[in-house]
Amino acid sequence: MSALRELTQPSRLTEVVDIGANPLVDTPPYLPMLRDGLCRVTGFEPQPDALARLERAAGPHERYLPAAIGDGERHTLHVCAESGFTSLFEPDAAQLALLTDFPRLAEVIDRVDVDTTRLDDITEIELLDHLKIDVQGAELMIFRNGRERLRTATSIQLEVNFHRLYVDQPTFADVDVELRAQGFVPHAFVATKTWPLAPVQWADRDAPTDEAHARQLVEADMLYVRDLARLDDAETVDDEALKHLALVMHHVYDQHGVALLALRELIRRGALDPSAEAAYRSHPV
Repeated sequence: MSALRELTQPSRLTEVVDIGANPLVDTPPYLPMLRDGLCRVTGFEPQPDALARLERAAGPHERYLPAAIGDGERHTLHVCAESGFTSLFEPDAAQLALLTDFPRLAEVIDRVDVDTTRLDDITEIELLDHLKIDVQGAELMIFRNGRERLRTATSIQLEVNFHRLYVDQPTFADVDVELRAQGFVPHAFVATKTWPLAPVQWADRDAPTDEAHARQLVEADMLYVRDLARLDDAETVDDEALKHLALVMHHVYDQHGVALLALRELIRRGALDPSAEAAYRSHPV
């Protein structure tokens, strides 16, 4: 058993929701918790082939559903040559042309009408502690139509765009305003992605300017958490939510400072023995 789980004694597994669970190159960030039996994952993936792969590999604490999460309206899904570019938004040819290979990868090969479901209307989710979302531009739409469901969440990992890849795609600034209004604040960059500018590439290591100096910031995976200055608001973040915040921050992101703040608030509330802080500080990894 996780030492931190034994210390905090949560009453249930951490509830993780993964919207856009399509397994591409990277493993999901919450995999360490899943392997150790510390969380339950509910994933959503509307692409049939990707859903089938997820279902074949699913363990006892995983379930995957075919719903396309959005605003509850019917939209056109733009299926791209590279599945990771498939989006409810139309690829922006002018912006894509600035990036090497992106026009080819984001070429629309099919258009499919899909009915979307609001996150607030998903009956299969009773609780949500941690949200991981990667939906190629539809994040803001989902957040605006998931405010009730997100009330129980304490952390979110999402992909935010700085370079607009799709027509009318919301960018980081738009998403940040919405999440702050819901009580979340950015805590850390999980990963950033830059890409070589087109059409000129420098493959020659001896060239005066090489590829490392000709890249555009495209997007980043960002970690948002409940406002750490307001963890004392028990109506927004109850004792159980604090325990799961600590577990996710510790096991998934190595953010021991956030985990410690959650523990200290639990101690202040009388939900944990004061010795818990020293116990965690002595074995933080």
